Amino acid sequence: MKITTTRALAASTALLLTMGALAGCSNGTQTGDAPADTATDGAATIGLLLPDNVTERYASADKPYFEEKVKDLCADCEVLYANADGDAAKQQQQAESMLTQGVDVLVLDPFDGKAAAAIVNQAKAKSIPVISYDRLVDSADVSYYVSFDNEKVGELQAQALVDRMKELGLPDDSGIIMVNGSPTDPNAAQFKKGAHNIIDASGLTVLSEFDTPGWEPPKAQDWVAGQVTKFGDEITGVYDANDDTAGGAIAALKAGGVTPLPPVTGQDAALSGIQRILSGDQYMTVYKAFKPEAYQAAELAVSLAKGESPEADTTADTASGDAVPSFLLTPVAVTVDNIKDTVVADGLYTVDQICTAEYAEACAANGLK
Repeated sequence: MKITTTRALAASTALLLTMGALAGCSNGTQTGDAPADTATDGAATIGLLLPDNVTERYASADKPYFEEKVKDLCADCEVLYANADGDAAKQQQQAESMLTQGVDVLVLDPFDGKAAAAIVNQAKAKSIPVISYDRLVDSADVSYYVSFDNEKVGELQAQALVDRMKELGLPDDSGIIMVNGSPTDPNAAQFKKGAHNIIDASGLTVLSEFDTPGWEPPKAQDWVAGQVTKFGDEITGVYDANDDTAGGAIAALKAGGVTPLPPVTGQDAALSGIQRILSGDQYMTVYKAFKPEAYQAAELAVSLAKGESPEADTTADTASGDAVPSFLLTPVAVTVDNIKDTVVADGLYTVDQICTAEYAEACAANGLK
């Protein structure tokens, strides 16, 4: 899946200051052809569909931030929320229920990017615009896409791994394993592509790789356990696509007696991931500032409910090659050296939330107070 950036994006902190300037002019793209009188400046109903409960960020960040911003922009607007629990058929039913209830806009983070095209088709038939959130639905009829430069995410992860292995003095052809994301998640293919952009040029040896069904940590853990049995200490680095599956991978490495632990990557700046970075179990994560992402989607949803068509920053191509108007935010690599300047400074977590009793010593050792 290709992303084409038409202008440089501001850093995530700057986005918080500029998102409010969305223009009300048309950009000439498909927005579901919602009539201007679908909603007024008063009440509107917005559907928010998230894909699973195994990913920590959805309940802790995306949902509350989205609801907060909608309430701020439109006190009388209602948000209908549903989580698919990792089930594409369930997400389809949830979407149909929301369309039956008369939502004015759907904000859809698809569990399965291809299957969710049916949801977009049904919404289009009712002239309901759809914002593809975080993951891009494989449909030309998506009104907007709000996410991050996901190929860049994979590049950040892989570059951090390559650099760390060099710092450790490991041979250029050292062996690594790759724990990729779910095969039904369109973003996972982009993370994987970005990672291979760096790893394939690095000289590192990919011993094996695995696409983790549903991003489920136990499945990642089981697979890594098998690789530990097969390769043992040949595994000197682990590319892992997100923090939740990284937790499973690290558990398998520990259970297999791998010492010292090899550097392991992650993504999403999950609280558990940040704590593992402090303790030394995980090397890095990628911070995608969920607040500006959720806020951007909320602003778009309210604008679309009013019959407006804000101008997008750029475009992203679906898996089928259709260009969708998009807002792509900038991801940031996080290691133990910049936790305070990223997730703490942005208010994602407080020091007290991170530095629980179990991690107090690690926090003190790394100057996190």
